[in-house]
Amino acid sequence: MDAIELIGMMSVLAAGLCMGIGALGPAIGEGMAAAAALRSIAQQPDESAAITRTLFVAMAMIESTGIYAFVIAIILIFANPFWEYAIKHAAG
Repeated sequence: MDAIELIGMMSVLAAGLCMGIGALGPAIGEGMAAAAALRSIAQQPDESAAITRTLFVAMAMIESTGIYAFVIAIILIFANPFWEYAIKHAAG
């Protein structure tokens, strides 16, 4: 196995781990936030509009962590700086 194959294999493995671990935290956080919001709405139905609005903002902030993990995974696959290094040294 040469260096280019090894870099490709490790890039895909790192991207998979990044998405797997990077999606686990936001999923748990969104579930906990939704459960707390539903509990709050059940206790105070008059405040449901304010709770729902706050929940949507919190969900967007929590989801941004998963989006950052996705962006890093895409960079690892398509814009990996080690590709250019390996191709330059493999050619010459």
